[in-house]
Amino acid sequence: MDRGGCQMSGGGGGGGNDAIDQHGMITLEDLESFSEEQLSDSGNGSLEEEAETMEAEDGSDRLLHYWQEVARGHQVEVSPDMAEPIQQLSSNNQGRSQREHIPFTLLMRKEKCGEQLYEKRHYEKGHWACITLHEDTYEQSICYGFMRIMRYICQQNSLGDYLGMTLPIVTIVRTDENHSVIMQDVTVAYYLPIEHQAQPPQPYDNEIIIEVWPAATVYTRGFTGPTNEVTIINQINTMAELLDSPGVCVNDSFIVAGYTNPAHSHRQNEIWFLERH
Repeated sequence: MDRGGCQMSGGGGGGGNDAIDQHGMITLEDLESFSEEQLSDSGNGSLEEEAETMEAEDGSDRLLHYWQEVARGHQVEVSPDMAEPIQQLSSNNQGRSQREHIPFTLLMRKEKCGEQLYEKRHYEKGHWACITLHEDTYEQSICYGFMRIMRYICQQNSLGDYLGMTLPIVTIVRTDENHSVIMQDVTVAYYLPIEHQAQPPQPYDNEIIIEVWPAATVYTRGFTGPTNEVTIINQINTMAELLDSPGVCVNDSFIVAGYTNPAHSHRQNEIWFLERH
Protein backbone atom coordinates (compact mmCIF):
# COMPACT_ATOMS: atom_id res chain seq x y z
CA MET A 1 0.00 0.00 0.00
CA ASP A 2 1.38 3.42 -0.98
CA ARG A 3 2.69 5.36 2.02
CA GLY A 4 4.25 8.39 0.37
CA GLY A 5 4.51 11.85 1.92
CA CYS A 6 1.41 13.85 2.77
CA GLN A 7 2.68 17.41 2.94
CA MET A 8 0.63 20.50 2.20
CA SER A 9 1.38 20.07 -1.49
CA GLY A 10 -0.71 16.89 -1.32
CA GLY A 11 1.29 13.68 -1.28
CA GLY A 12 0.01 10.13 -1.03
CA GLY A 13 -0.39 7.83 1.92
CA GLY A 14 -1.81 4.59 3.17
CA GLY A 15 -5.38 3.96 4.16
CA GLY A 16 -7.52 1.68 6.23
CA ASN A 17 -10.85 1.26 7.97
CA ASP A 18 -10.13 -0.13 11.42
CA ALA A 19 -13.24 -0.92 13.46
CA ILE A 20 -15.59 0.96 11.13
CA ASP A 21 -18.16 -0.40 8.77
CA GLN A 22 -16.78 -0.20 5.26
CA HIS A 23 -19.86 1.48 3.83
CA GLY A 24 -20.39 4.05 6.63
CA MET A 25 -20.15 7.79 6.26
CA ILE A 26 -19.53 10.39 8.94
CA THR A 27 -18.16 13.90 8.80
CA LEU A 28 -15.07 15.14 10.60
CA GLU A 29 -17.22 17.52 12.61
CA ASP A 30 -19.11 14.56 14.10
CA LEU A 31 -15.84 13.05 15.33
CA GLU A 32 -14.70 15.84 17.64
CA SER A 33 -15.05 15.92 21.43
CA PHE A 34 -18.31 16.07 23.33
CA SER A 35 -18.60 17.16 26.94
CA GLU A 36 -20.92 15.60 29.49
CA GLU A 37 -23.08 18.75 29.33
CA GLN A 38 -23.44 18.36 25.57
CA LEU A 39 -24.87 14.90 26.03
CA SER A 40 -27.90 16.34 27.78
CA ASP A 41 -28.12 19.32 25.39
CA SER A 42 -28.01 17.31 22.20
CA GLY A 43 -31.71 17.60 21.48
CA ASN A 44 -31.89 13.94 20.43
CA GLY A 45 -35.06 12.43 21.82
CA SER A 46 -33.78 8.85 21.69
CA LEU A 47 -30.81 9.82 23.84
CA GLU A 48 -33.05 11.45 26.42
CA GLU A 49 -35.15 8.29 26.61
CA GLU A 50 -32.02 6.32 27.46
CA ALA A 51 -30.81 8.81 30.09
CA GLU A 52 -32.01 6.80 33.09
CA THR A 53 -30.21 3.69 31.93
CA MET A 54 -27.04 5.62 31.21
CA GLU A 55 -26.95 7.26 34.66
CA ALA A 56 -25.61 4.02 36.10
CA GLU A 57 -22.75 3.89 33.61
CA ASP A 58 -19.45 5.72 33.98
CA GLY A 59 -18.58 8.78 31.90
CA SER A 60 -16.64 6.89 29.24
CA ASP A 61 -19.60 4.60 28.55
CA ARG A 62 -21.96 7.55 28.26
CA LEU A 63 -19.65 9.30 25.82
CA LEU A 64 -19.16 6.13 23.79
CA HIS A 65 -22.92 5.59 23.55
CA TYR A 66 -23.40 9.21 22.52
CA TRP A 67 -20.83 8.80 19.74
CA GLN A 68 -22.48 5.57 18.68
CA GLU A 69 -25.84 7.36 18.46
CA VAL A 70 -24.31 10.11 16.30
CA ALA A 71 -22.46 7.58 14.15
CA ARG A 72 -25.55 5.44 13.56
CA GLY A 73 -27.12 8.43 11.87
CA HIS A 74 -24.27 8.22 9.35
CA GLN A 75 -24.37 4.40 9.11
CA VAL A 76 -21.05 4.06 10.94
CA GLU A 77 -20.18 1.69 13.75
CA VAL A 78 -18.01 3.12 16.54
CA SER A 79 -16.27 0.19 18.19
CA PRO A 80 -16.06 -0.22 22.01
CA ASP A 81 -12.27 0.22 21.92
CA MET A 82 -12.87 3.90 21.09
CA ALA A 83 -14.29 4.52 24.59
CA GLU A 84 -10.97 5.51 26.17
CA PRO A 85 -9.80 7.85 23.37
CA ILE A 86 -13.22 9.51 23.31
CA GLN A 87 -13.12 10.02 27.08
CA GLN A 88 -9.59 11.45 26.96
CA LEU A 89 -10.26 13.83 24.10
CA SER A 90 -13.48 15.02 25.73
CA SER A 91 -12.10 15.52 29.25
CA ASN A 92 -9.02 17.35 27.97
CA ASN A 93 -10.88 19.63 25.57
CA GLN A 94 -13.45 21.37 27.76
CA GLY A 95 -13.49 24.78 26.13
CA ARG A 96 -11.61 26.12 23.15
CA SER A 97 -9.11 27.99 25.39
CA GLN A 98 -7.38 24.69 26.12
CA ARG A 99 -6.77 23.93 22.46
CA GLU A 100 -3.54 25.13 20.89
CA HIS A 101 -3.89 27.06 17.65
CA ILE A 102 -1.33 26.59 14.89
CA PRO A 103 0.84 29.73 14.86
CA PHE A 104 1.00 31.89 11.75
CA THR A 105 1.92 35.41 10.61
CA LEU A 106 -0.80 37.48 8.97
CA LEU A 107 0.62 39.01 5.79
CA MET A 108 -2.43 40.66 4.29
CA ARG A 109 -6.20 40.88 4.62
CA LYS A 110 -8.42 41.79 1.68
CA GLU A 111 -11.79 43.35 2.33
CA LYS A 112 -14.57 44.78 0.21
CA CYS A 113 -17.32 47.02 1.56
CA GLY A 114 -16.41 46.00 5.10
CA GLU A 115 -16.56 42.27 4.31
CA GLN A 116 -13.42 40.18 4.68
CA LEU A 117 -12.80 38.29 1.45
CA TYR A 118 -9.66 36.39 2.39
CA GLU A 119 -6.39 36.50 4.32
CA LYS A 120 -2.84 35.78 3.26
CA ARG A 121 -0.82 34.00 5.98
CA HIS A 122 2.62 32.51 6.47
CA TYR A 123 3.01 29.22 8.37
CA GLU A 124 6.45 28.08 9.52
CA LYS A 125 7.63 24.54 8.87
CA GLY A 126 6.50 22.01 11.42
CA HIS A 127 5.78 18.38 12.24
CA TRP A 128 2.39 16.98 11.30
CA ALA A 129 0.87 13.54 11.81
CA CYS A 130 -1.06 12.60 8.70
CA ILE A 131 -2.81 9.70 7.07
CA THR A 132 -4.19 9.45 3.55
CA LEU A 133 -7.26 7.38 2.70
CA HIS A 134 -8.67 6.33 -0.65
CA GLU A 135 -12.29 5.51 0.22
CA ASP A 136 -15.37 5.87 -1.96
CA THR A 137 -16.43 9.25 -0.52
CA TYR A 138 -14.87 12.25 1.18
CA GLU A 139 -16.96 11.58 4.30
CA GLN A 140 -15.68 8.02 4.58
CA SER A 141 -12.07 9.08 4.23
CA ILE A 142 -12.18 11.80 6.87
CA CYS A 143 -14.06 9.45 9.19
CA TYR A 144 -11.50 6.69 8.95
CA GLY A 145 -8.58 9.10 9.02
CA PHE A 146 -9.62 11.16 12.01
CA MET A 147 -10.53 8.13 14.11
CA ARG A 148 -6.99 6.84 13.65
CA ILE A 149 -5.37 10.23 14.25
CA MET A 150 -7.47 10.47 17.40
CA ARG A 151 -6.06 7.18 18.69
CA TYR A 152 -2.57 8.55 18.08
CA ILE A 153 -3.37 11.71 20.06
CA CYS A 154 -4.83 9.63 22.90
CA GLN A 155 -1.94 7.37 24.01
CA GLN A 156 -1.33 5.18 20.96
CA ASN A 157 2.06 6.80 20.58
CA SER A 158 5.60 6.19 21.81
CA LEU A 159 5.05 8.43 24.88
CA GLY A 160 1.93 6.52 25.89
CA ASP A 161 0.35 9.85 26.84
CA TYR A 162 -2.32 12.28 25.69
CA LEU A 163 -0.58 14.68 23.31
CA GLY A 164 -3.01 17.59 23.33
CA MET A 165 -5.40 18.95 20.72
CA THR A 166 -4.43 21.56 18.14
CA LEU A 167 -6.60 23.59 15.79
CA PRO A 168 -7.37 23.46 13.02
CA ILE A 169 -7.52 19.80 12.05
CA VAL A 170 -6.96 19.90 8.31
CA THR A 171 -7.84 17.73 5.35
CA ILE A 172 -6.01 17.92 2.04
CA VAL A 173 -8.26 17.38 -0.96
CA ARG A 174 -7.33 16.97 -4.60
CA THR A 175 -9.53 17.96 -7.53
CA ASP A 176 -9.63 17.65 -11.26
CA GLU A 177 -8.33 20.60 -13.29
CA ASN A 178 -11.82 22.08 -13.59
CA HIS A 179 -12.42 22.01 -9.82
CA SER A 180 -15.60 20.01 -10.33
CA VAL A 181 -14.72 16.67 -8.71
CA ILE A 182 -12.89 15.76 -5.49
CA MET A 183 -10.53 12.83 -5.89
CA GLN A 184 -10.72 9.79 -3.62
CA ASP A 185 -7.38 10.26 -1.85
CA VAL A 186 -7.99 12.55 1.13
CA THR A 187 -5.34 13.36 3.76
CA VAL A 188 -6.28 14.06 7.38
CA ALA A 189 -3.53 15.92 9.25
CA TYR A 190 -2.87 16.99 12.85
CA TYR A 191 -0.27 19.60 13.82
CA LEU A 192 1.89 18.44 16.72
CA PRO A 193 1.65 20.73 19.78
CA ILE A 194 4.64 23.02 20.35
CA GLU A 195 5.99 20.88 23.19
CA HIS A 196 6.23 17.89 20.83
CA GLN A 197 7.57 19.65 17.73
CA ALA A 198 11.25 18.99 18.50
CA GLN A 199 10.75 15.27 19.18
CA PRO A 200 7.43 14.06 17.79
CA PRO A 201 6.07 10.92 19.48
CA GLN A 202 5.96 8.06 17.02
CA PRO A 203 2.57 6.53 16.17
CA TYR A 204 1.80 2.85 16.79
CA ASP A 205 -0.28 2.91 13.60
CA ASN A 206 2.29 2.40 10.85
CA GLU A 207 0.09 4.17 8.30
CA ILE A 208 0.16 7.45 10.24
CA ILE A 209 3.20 9.31 8.95
CA ILE A 210 5.08 12.05 10.81
CA GLU A 211 6.03 14.64 8.20
CA VAL A 212 7.98 17.88 8.35
CA TRP A 213 5.90 20.22 6.23
CA PRO A 214 7.89 23.13 4.79
CA ALA A 215 7.03 26.74 5.47
CA ALA A 216 4.04 27.79 3.36
CA THR A 217 2.14 30.88 2.34
CA VAL A 218 -1.60 30.30 2.18
CA TYR A 219 -4.66 32.27 1.13
CA THR A 220 -7.58 31.51 3.44
CA ARG A 221 -11.29 32.20 3.42
CA GLY A 222 -13.67 31.33 6.23
CA PHE A 223 -17.05 29.66 5.85
CA THR A 224 -19.62 28.12 8.16
CA GLY A 225 -21.63 24.92 8.03
CA PRO A 226 -20.92 21.29 7.09
CA THR A 227 -18.08 20.14 4.88
CA ASN A 228 -18.83 17.71 2.08
CA GLU A 229 -18.02 17.33 -1.60
CA VAL A 230 -20.55 19.96 -2.68
CA THR A 231 -19.65 22.66 -0.15
CA ILE A 232 -15.91 22.16 -0.66
CA ILE A 233 -16.14 22.46 -4.46
CA ASN A 234 -18.29 25.59 -4.02
CA GLN A 235 -15.77 27.13 -1.64
CA ILE A 236 -12.83 26.34 -3.94
CA ASN A 237 -14.54 27.99 -6.90
CA THR A 238 -15.59 31.02 -4.84
CA MET A 239 -12.05 31.54 -3.56
CA ALA A 240 -10.59 31.19 -7.07
CA GLU A 241 -12.89 33.97 -8.27
CA LEU A 242 -11.90 36.28 -5.39
CA LEU A 243 -8.13 35.97 -5.75
CA ASP A 244 -6.46 38.67 -7.84
CA SER A 245 -3.94 36.19 -9.24
CA PRO A 246 -5.18 32.62 -8.70
CA GLY A 247 -2.35 31.36 -10.90
CA VAL A 248 0.15 31.94 -8.07
CA CYS A 249 -1.50 29.10 -6.13
CA VAL A 250 -1.42 25.33 -6.48
CA ASN A 251 -4.33 24.45 -8.77
CA ASP A 252 -5.21 20.86 -7.88
CA SER A 253 -4.63 20.50 -4.12
CA PHE A 254 -6.46 22.42 -1.39
CA ILE A 255 -6.86 22.35 2.38
CA VAL A 256 -10.08 22.37 4.40
CA ALA A 257 -9.42 23.57 7.96
CA GLY A 258 -11.93 22.82 10.74
CA TYR A 259 -11.99 24.79 13.99
CA THR A 260 -15.16 24.16 15.95
CA ASN A 261 -16.98 21.44 17.83
CA PRO A 262 -20.00 19.85 16.13
CA ALA A 263 -22.19 21.04 19.01
CA HIS A 264 -21.59 24.61 17.85
CA SER A 265 -24.57 26.00 15.95
CA HIS A 266 -22.31 27.51 13.27
CA ARG A 267 -19.30 25.33 12.52
CA GLN A 268 -16.24 27.38 11.62
CA ASN A 269 -14.15 26.24 8.64
CA GLU A 270 -11.67 27.69 6.19
CA ILE A 271 -10.58 26.85 2.66
CA TRP A 272 -6.83 27.25 2.08
CA PHE A 273 -5.07 27.84 -1.23
CA LEU A 274 -1.32 27.17 -1.20
CA GLU A 275 1.02 29.61 -2.88
CA ARG A 276 3.40 27.96 -5.33
CA HIS A 277 7.07 27.87 -4.32
